[in-house]
Amino acid sequence: MRVEQATSPGHTARPNEDWAAVAMPALGEGGALVVLDGVTPPAGDDGCVHGVPWFTARLGGALLELSGSRRDMTLAQVLALSIRRTADAHRDTCELSHARTPQATVVLARWGRDAVEHLVLSDSTLLLESPDGTVRAVLDDRLDRVPREALRSVAATDALRNAEGGFFTAASDPAVAERAVTGRTPAAEVRSLLALTDGATRWVEVFREGGWTDCLALVRKSGPQELIDRVRAAESADPDGTAFRRGKTNDDATVTYVEL
Repeated sequence: MRVEQATSPGHTARPNEDWAAVAMPALGEGGALVVLDGVTPPAGDDGCVHGVPWFTARLGGALLELSGSRRDMTLAQVLALSIRRTADAHRDTCELSHARTPQATVVLARWGRDAVEHLVLSDSTLLLESPDGTVRAVLDDRLDRVPREALRSVAATDALRNAEGGFFTAASDPAVAERAVTGRTPAAEVRSLLALTDGATRWVEVFREGGWTDCLALVRKSGPQELIDRVRAAESADPDGTAFRRGKTNDDATVTYVEL
């Protein structure tokens, strides 16, 4: 099994709010990957004394532990319990009902002898490659379907967070796990997995340097850091977002590749 990871903060002066890990149990019969993209809140109060990196570390740790130790649970159940555990860890000190309470996008995959399970919540991406080289992108495109004009103010965006007609992230409500995109694929039909936060998917979705198949081929050949380096080069070539419109000039970028 081949596992490679790379991550890079969008700005050196700010902490990287992404979180990623891969676990391969001692029995060698399967494993799991977790990739989270912490949602950077607008300036101002978010009701929490801890911050996004604390939240992603707590949520990511719970997801990794439960996805490996509780194979009797579905990935949606794993996510729900992980959200509950994380909320309980700061329920007494923080206002968890705040619309901007720390939250994250989620990519979760688990594989074993028979199947590969997946879960995606919000705008991070999971690619599944079949033995014949076909690449399938697992996407939760609800944020993309929200009209841009509906997100022009903080108040309007807050109203759409974890709400019908809006978009969903892992925050403090375990029920959001039922909103995730989930699936199960026979193990024989999956050769590799590639999980990407939206800072890394810019290579495909913003800068149009290639498609999903090209993206996976690049990572397999040259490694995850090469993909991030190419994203950074494209961002530097268009610092004002004139040619390629985007919310942030640079964003945290994380890439996790697993060859089964």
